[in-house]
Amino acid sequence: MADTSPRLHAQQRAFTAHLRDPERVAAPAGLDPRRLGIYRRLVFNNVLGLLGNGFPVCARLLGEEAWSALVGRFLADHRAQTPLFTELAAEFVQWLQAHPALPHPALAELAHYEWVETALYQLDARPLPVATGLDPLGAPLQRSPLAWPLLYHWPVHRLGSADAPLQPPADPTGLLVRRDPDGQVRFATISPLAAHLLERIGQQPGQTGGDHLQALAQAHGLPGDALLTEGAALLQQFLRHAVIGPSPPPA
Repeated sequence: MADTSPRLHAQQRAFTAHLRDPERVAAPAGLDPRRLGIYRRLVFNNVLGLLGNGFPVCARLLGEEAWSALVGRFLADHRAQTPLFTELAAEFVQWLQAHPALPHPALAELAHYEWVETALYQLDARPLPVATGLDPLGAPLQRSPLAWPLLYHWPVHRLGSADAPLQPPADPTGLLVRRDPDGQVRFATISPLAAHLLERIGQQPGQTGGDHLQALAQAHGLPGDALLTEGAALLQQFLRHAVIGPSPPPA
């Protein structure tokens, strides 16, 4: 029968606490230091490899030493809410978002940007059919669950490249990430207006495109019809790519 005594549990907690944070937590007494070192390297290298594969641009942006130190902090400080390795990347993003003092000010946004591709690829959802002959200003709309509008302070799609800025620009970066029927995840830059419009359609399905555009205009202190011309063109473009579609009739 397996030993489930409090003494065994305490030994296990002490062992794993040392493996997670060997610099601050002493090794339990009576363990072979050589074998303990093997376990420490295995645990750290597994997490380092998983996160390095999921966030290659983050790793390249920081450099090997700073990236390894960051992963070590995550391993020591974070308490995972899932046993699934496939969910580790999402927990890493959440951990970064909760820590304002990071090695690079854009790191949390960049990590989110890198995570989105995998998350959308794995999402269990069906694309919307392409709608034709639809007036998006007058039709109730919904947003495809496979189309995510994103707004970042930093131009995350340029970070890690030769022309990456050192300071965030004055205007936010809008991106549309969508999964096509062939399974490919594609990124496109969009205006902040387009991002806000798609976010609103996703949050309040069933309203017409005209209603959404009027509400956005009023929220920015503009006349109700100020965005109708520009917005109608955006909505038609989104319809052609099945980013949005008609809402199903109420049950």
